[in-house]
Amino acid sequence: MRDSRLDGRAAWTRLAIALLISMIGSAPMWTVVVVLPAVQAEFGTLRAGASLPYTMTMVGFMVGGVLMGRLSDRFGVMVPVLIGATSIGLGGIATYFAPSLFTFGLAYGVLFSCFGAAAVFSPLIADVSLWFEKRRGIAMALAASGNYFAGTFWPTLLQWGISTIGWRQAHLIMGIASFVTLVPLALLLRTHAPMLAPAAPGSAVPRNPMALGLPPNILQTLIILAGITCCIAMAVPQVHIVAYCVDLGFGAARGAEMLSVMLASGIASRLIFGFIMDRIGGVRTLVLSTVLQGVALLMFLPSDGLMALYLVSFMFGLFQGGLVPCYAMIVRENFPPSEAGSRVGLALSSTMVGMAVGGWMAGALFDATGGYTAAMWNGIAWNLVNLSIALWLMWRLNHRQQAFA
Repeated sequence: MRDSRLDGRAAWTRLAIALLISMIGSAPMWTVVVVLPAVQAEFGTLRAGASLPYTMTMVGFMVGGVLMGRLSDRFGVMVPVLIGATSIGLGGIATYFAPSLFTFGLAYGVLFSCFGAAAVFSPLIADVSLWFEKRRGIAMALAASGNYFAGTFWPTLLQWGISTIGWRQAHLIMGIASFVTLVPLALLLRTHAPMLAPAAPGSAVPRNPMALGLPPNILQTLIILAGITCCIAMAVPQVHIVAYCVDLGFGAARGAEMLSVMLASGIASRLIFGFIMDRIGGVRTLVLSTVLQGVALLMFLPSDGLMALYLVSFMFGLFQGGLVPCYAMIVRENFPPSEAGSRVGLALSSTMVGMAVGGWMAGALFDATGGYTAAMWNGIAWNLVNLSIALWLMWRLNHRQQAFA
């Protein structure tokens, strides 16, 4: 019998709580970008070196996403969220006292990211997916938008804090405030998610029209590769837009505003692509969003004026925002609910690997060439790799649907 809580009021309430938690707990994913120029100046390093804390943050997010996903599958989502709240609070203290670039990077990679932000991203998306059946696509897209909501206000807020009280004090306040607000919200997630009722003995199991029929480990590997390649491309503007604006003479504050614009339009994008996923599935939506991200990257190449960068930042967010929820949706279309936390964790953690590698590569190419043109073409090339994977998965999906029609 179908659980009455699926797609009901309890499910939407759960989604609202998850969204609020993600908005608060995802701050480190974006503040590390904003603080890059200040850290580079204080510790006296090149652009690639200053990008190291971002790389450590993404690697920590990757490891934490897998660990916290498994914890969520075993103990429920409240446990990883409480761990995340505590770790983010400790991260604020650690960055305040950081004596070097490496220890600053460790604070971000381990405390802010691995045991912090990672605990409030993929576990919450996986948990939300278990509360919805008919509206799973839009629900997962909304849950995944939490970190983009964070990106709309945290960069500007932290940039204001950096300019008024300094980056160390701003991080301390951010960590403590996050801990105080996240703990009571986590306690609201005590109820375990409903599960789809198992089929009765001897009854026919409904065929999922969106299932790809690949061996589980092969499909998971392809999802991971797609996540890495798409986010190597995505990282170029997201990681370096603030530094790029500083280089052009527009200032860090303008760059932070552009990042907020990019992520605000990404929220709209995720909602739009969430509705699309409910109609055409995760694989076809992945193809569409990958093509649009490539178009947006091409638009960055001729753009070096202030208004042009604001416009292209808006378009980039609008075009690429649907990518990450697609991977979670593909997982839920092809794997059992009992594996949602760990499988979604693996899928979404792979995107952070791409962000880490892409952010570092863009910094290294900037140091080598003195500009971001080579970095942008590198991102476009990796986006084409992701598109080839997505097209093959779509070809397989179409082939299977025709065979069983």
